[in-house]
Amino acid sequence: MGYELVIFDNDGVLVDSEPISNTILSGYLTELGHPTTYEDSLRDYMGAAVHRVHDLVHERTGQRLPEEFDQVLHDRVFAAFERELRPVDGVTEVLAELSAQGIPYCLASSGSHERIRVGHRSAGLGEWFEEEWIFSSEDVGKGKPAPDLFLHAAREMGVEPGRCVVVEDSRLGVQAARAAGMDVLGFTAMTPAETLAGATAYFGEMKELHGLLGLAG
Repeated sequence: MGYELVIFDNDGVLVDSEPISNTILSGYLTELGHPTTYEDSLRDYMGAAVHRVHDLVHERTGQRLPEEFDQVLHDRVFAAFERELRPVDGVTEVLAELSAQGIPYCLASSGSHERIRVGHRSAGLGEWFEEEWIFSSEDVGKGKPAPDLFLHAAREMGVEPGRCVVVEDSRLGVQAARAAGMDVLGFTAMTPAETLAGATAYFGEMKELHGLLGLAG
């Protein structure tokens, strides 16, 4: 394909965290008097930074979430990660092939740096990512669907946006990648292809990514 940089989303693409985090988020919002199903959480918040939760709740109800919301949510999610989190099936093989072929890659996540580190430590992915290959919406102040995070990652990695490809599993992430002028491969293991409208191509299993990236594995 001739891409010079592969940018991975983190949650749901590298680590199988979306079922865990959205179960906890929907339960906590419901506990606070904002009834939210797991499906609601996936639809509204998957791929987004936590400020989107605050914004949507306020927009819909006129109420503010409690000051301690972020910390309580993070504490619950991190504890669950340490008990349950696993890498997405097949992703370590993709990372190994990229490394073997000398193809640069990084990750760009709406999650905080702390969330990424906790997740990678729990899932055993720490060896695959140098600190300078990890980018968070914290770095730019504006999460997906804005293109800022992907543009920041490309700039820091020294690659033009048009030479990058993003691997994403969320609607907001696909929108952000397209707005950044990048190709995007939509991972449909949890998200239907129609929800990822605008992606360059789609795949349902990590083993398919080898072909889409032009890898030999």
